[in-house]
Amino acid sequence: MVVVTLQRKKCIGCNYCVELAPGQFQMSKKDGKSVLLHSQEKKGFFTLKSPDDSIYEPCEAAEKACPVKIISTKQL
Repeated sequence: MVVVTLQRKKCIGCNYCVELAPGQFQMSKKDGKSVLLHSQEKKGFFTLKSPDDSIYEPCEAAEKACPVKIISTKQL
């Protein structure tokens, strides 16, 4: 199980997450901020829980590349 969390409000639209994990992230055409695909929003945090362990590495790379440190990736 992989859990990915995005604090979307703090996103600066650098696009690194989309480049490194295009299956999980895309940029919004409305505001230019990152969108965590298939996530649930709760109090400004967007969370994706996936049984697909293959998304861990690209999401972890996106977490490390994010200049504002708003992505969290955990493997349970």
